[in-house]
Amino acid sequence: MSDYFSGNSSDDVDSPCIGICSTLFDDVCKGCGRTILEVSNWVAMSPNEKKNVWERITREGTAMRFMNPQD
Repeated sequence: MSDYFSGNSSDDVDSPCIGICSTLFDDVCKGCGRTILEVSNWVAMSPNEKKNVWERITREGTAMRFMNPQD
């Protein structure tokens, strides 16, 4: 899970956002795989909640952030 952290503290969990947002039109963002509630509440989530989101979107692997550009 170290790929999800930034800074010096394990409490600094990076956002999965890749700047390709579709939350205005979709229930789940095509760019990062988070729900609209997860996107809008990200800054208020605990580090553990953020890690859980990362684990789910990684497991699902359907978001653009997980696609190989050569596919």
